Amino acid sequence: MPRPLLLPLVLAFGAGAPLAAQGVLVAPHAIYIDHARRSGTVTLYNPNRDAAEVTISTAFGYPVTDSLGHFALRTVDQPDSTLPSAAAWVQAFPRRLTIAPLQRQTVRLLATPPAGLPDGEYWARLIISARGGRLPVAGVGDTAAVRVQLNLVVNTNIGLAYRKGPVATGVALSQLRAHLVGDSVETWSRLERRGTAAYVGTVRAALVDSTGTVRSTLSAPIGVYFVMEPRYALSARGLARGRYLLRYELVTEREDLDPAVVLQAAAVRDSLELRLP
Repeated sequence: MPRPLLLPLVLAFGAGAPLAAQGVLVAPHAIYIDHARRSGTVTLYNPNRDAAEVTISTAFGYPVTDSLGHFALRTVDQPDSTLPSAAAWVQAFPRRLTIAPLQRQTVRLLATPPAGLPDGEYWARLIISARGGRLPVAGVGDTAAVRVQLNLVVNTNIGLAYRKGPVATGVALSQLRAHLVGDSVETWSRLERRGTAAYVGTVRAALVDSTGTVRSTLSAPIGVYFVMEPRYALSARGLARGRYLLRYELVTEREDLDPAVVLQAAAVRDSLELRLP
């Protein structure tokens, strides 16, 4: 059964976590395997002062949005034949390893698809679970003889796509709307994937005043696997009252990915007028 996991879909490495609470860093953060080679690699780096015990597994999942427009990851424990899952036939070697502090390790990914696999793009999530580092537990009692600590397990979840034969992508944009909330203009739209592969690109939005001057902009990476309705917010702080034009577009450009793996598609655009009171 599908179950939404309310996890942030970070398409680049996060930063700012305390060193003791970090897992391993993973590169690249999206993996593409073609049918001709059937293999790939991922590099793990342990930035911590303790050794990291790492376990690598696969699952089937894809990004969705909830009723508030927030991104989440929907996973399916037992995907049926209607879902393009590669989770059952992509394996990591090794699947278990220990990475010393401040060291790197390369892991090989090997795909063994079933015979007669139809052309198309198939998806999996690579889950890297790192156990290492400790945090002291406060409030246990004031005694020098007792020290309680928690062992940390940090999971990193990245996307994997397996491509066989010709694949194509695109996206349909509809139901664009916007309204002022506080000092932000919130935008919503309905996005539906077209073609045989996930749409991977960038959402761009801009607020333009009556003189044609761009007053606020937004740019965010996105992956559309089926249908989603994401919410974004453009800053309206300091903007004068009056009419503005919201320009909204999706393009297959990604600064964080190798251009060779990003499928190209025509840009889609829409706009609407709104008044800031």
